[in-house]
Amino acid sequence: MNRIIEILGKIGLTLQIAKTAFAAALSWLVASSMLHSEYPYFAAVAAIITVQVTVADSVDKATQRIIGIIGGVLVSMLLGHWFEVGAVSIFLIILIGMSIAKAFRMNPQIISQVAISSLLVLAFGQAREGYAYERIIETVLGSAIAVLINALIVPQNAVPAVERSILAYSNLAAITLTNLAVLLDDLGPGRKTGRTEVDALIKQSEECQKALSLAEQSLKYNPLLTHKRIRLSQLSESINQLESITIQIRGIRRSLADITLNQAIEPEQAYVRQLKLAMQATAHCISAYGFSSVKTTAGSLQKLQEAVQQAQAEQARCLESLREINALATLRDFGSILTDLGRIVSETQLQNTAQAETKAVALPS
Repeated sequence: MNRIIEILGKIGLTLQIAKTAFAAALSWLVASSMLHSEYPYFAAVAAIITVQVTVADSVDKATQRIIGIIGGVLVSMLLGHWFEVGAVSIFLIILIGMSIAKAFRMNPQIISQVAISSLLVLAFGQAREGYAYERIIETVLGSAIAVLINALIVPQNAVPAVERSILAYSNLAAITLTNLAVLLDDLGPGRKTGRTEVDALIKQSEECQKALSLAEQSLKYNPLLTHKRIRLSQLSESINQLESITIQIRGIRRSLADITLNQAIEPEQAYVRQLKLAMQATAHCISAYGFSSVKTTAGSLQKLQEAVQQAQAEQARCLESLREINALATLRDFGSILTDLGRIVSETQLQNTAQAETKAVALPS
């Protein structure tokens, strides 16, 4: 099914377009059958506007549409019998209707809908008794049909997009830390400080949060995807852990910048090599963590545990080497980097434990 949807999407026939057309046609059919209206266009228009990417967005659009048309109908009913249809009456009806909606601090889309409804009811309502009430019923009917179709026919599931975003985020975090480790080979004034790489990581963090927000919206008011909420909650925790890891990487970058600015620091090359190994091992730990967050299997959890143990071993060797450093400034800055590396591994351990608890049954590798 997903493959068919993907092929049709390439030629412009997306699922949302198909659902919009179906909702409009069904709304027209139901409204004409129930209300015996010759042209129930309000129902079809409401359906077209209401079908959105997520069910939550559809509910929001439906609410705005219904409130707007009720407001417009009320304004036209209260003032329309005093005016004949013309430029002056249209000006006054729209001016008063939009002003009232604005005074009640309504959504801009509702304000526009009030104006449209006021105009149409003023133009056509005088020629037919009950016209205004029929338009309200048509709008409610079309909006309800659109929401149901959006919720029940292949509802959008944005959880896979969050999983892809987490993989991209964790891989970029690992690459960023590896690139920072390379800076240890060339410390000194005027050298790179890794700011560009860290800024890219922060941007990826923002993209990941956007994906999470869209997924949360896609599950709202969606009865067919209720079971996905637990999974999304787990992925949300993974994103929080990655953001904590990002904070530690930013701390490492600042420490490296301090070392670069301090010309008095001349670290032992043996310690620099060991610290670089610790940073690379920790970077591998981050990528393994991201993969296990998305593909939680016995094999991925085992690889994460092995990566954690390797990173801890390399960091322990660095800690032992600190005893050989006498310069206080060198000890402070390199010790700060080692502390941040330890916190990164701690974050992945927390996630590892949580995953193991939620996956108590044995999973295939």
